[in-house]
Amino acid sequence: MELLDQINFKEERDLGEIISDTFRFIRENWKSFFSFIGKILGPVLLIAAGLMVFLYISFADSYKKILLGVDAGDATGFSTFENVIGYGFLLVVVWLVIYVLLSMVSLFYIKSFIAHGVADFEEVKANTYANFWKFIGLALLMILMISVSYVFFFIPAFYMAVVLSLGMSIMAFEGKSVGGTISHCFSLIKSNWWNTFGVLIVLTMLVSILQMVFSIPQMMYQLIASGVFLDGGDPTDITNLLDDPINIVLNVISYIGQFLFYSVSFIASAFIYFDLNEKKYGTGTNERIDNLGV
Repeated sequence: MELLDQINFKEERDLGEIISDTFRFIRENWKSFFSFIGKILGPVLLIAAGLMVFLYISFADSYKKILLGVDAGDATGFSTFENVIGYGFLLVVVWLVIYVLLSMVSLFYIKSFIAHGVADFEEVKANTYANFWKFIGLALLMILMISVSYVFFFIPAFYMAVVLSLGMSIMAFEGKSVGGTISHCFSLIKSNWWNTFGVLIVLTMLVSILQMVFSIPQMMYQLIASGVFLDGGDPTDITNLLDDPINIVLNVISYIGQFLFYSVSFIASAFIYFDLNEKKYGTGTNERIDNLGV
C-alpha cells in the first residue's frame, strides 16, 4: 500500500466516514494489528481463560450441590459457592486489565502508525508497558464517575459515559495526566455530544452484530447437546451441560473473541477524537500547512 493511500486520521469526518474508515483501517492492517494484540495480551488472555474454566466448573458443581438436592447447610455446597465468588472477582479484575491493555495497544498502534506510516511493535509495546498504571487509574476514575452519576440519576450517567469515551484516546495521543484527561474530555466534546453519541450508538450496534459470530458455534453445540442430554427424559440432565468440557471451551473462546472486538470501538474512538480535535483546533490542517514546503 502506498503511503499516500493510507488513511489520514487528522481530518474532519462525518458519521458515515468515521464508521467506514474504522473498518477500512482494520481491513488494511488486521494482520499486524491483531498480532500486536496477541503478543502483548496473550499471557493475560490465558490467565482469563483459565479462570473462566475454573469458574464454569465451580458454578456447575455448586449448582448441582445446592439447587439439585444437597442440603442448604452442606458445607461442601457453600464452599463451592465461595469458590464461584472468588473466581468471579478475580475474573473481573483480569478483564479490567485486559480492557485497559486492549485500549492501549489499539491506540498506541494508531499513534505509531500515524508517526511512521506503519506501526512499530517495539514502540507500541514500550508505550503500553510505560503507561499501564496511568491508564488503570483513568479507567478506575471513569468507572467511579459513571457509577456515582448513575446513583443520582440515569441520564447524567448516560451523558458522562459518552463524554468519558474520549478519555483513553486523549491520554494516548496527548499524554495528559489523569486529571488533565478528564478535564479535556469535557472541553473537547462541548457542542459535539450528540454527534459523538450517534457514532457510538451505531458502532455499538455493529460491534454487537460482529460479536454474535463468535457465539454461533457455542449456541449450536448447546442446542445439539441439550437434545442429547434430554434424550433420557429427565429434565435435570440439562445440568450436565454446565460442566461439559466442549461447552466450556466454546464458551471461553466465544467470550474472548467477543471481547477482542471491542478493539473496533477503540479505533473508532481515535477517529472521533481526531475529528473533534480538528473541528476545535485544526491541528491536522496546521500541520499540513507547515509541511507544504517539505
